[in-house]
Amino acid sequence: MGRGRAKAKQTKVARELKYSTHDTDFDALQRELSGKSSQNSHDEDDKYEDPYADEYDDYRR
Repeated sequence: MGRGRAKAKQTKVARELKYSTHDTDFDALQRELSGKSSQNSHDEDDKYEDPYADEYDDYRR
């Protein structure tokens, strides 16, 4: 029970995506696909920080 409302919402969203027009920034898409970015490489390194890194790992033996 309750599946009808969820399915109706999914159908509505799918229909909006299918029939709506979007302004696509092809220059930004090209930069993203080619791997070139206007940000520093340090920003990219910080984004993928190791969640298991421990600041005290250097002191363990």
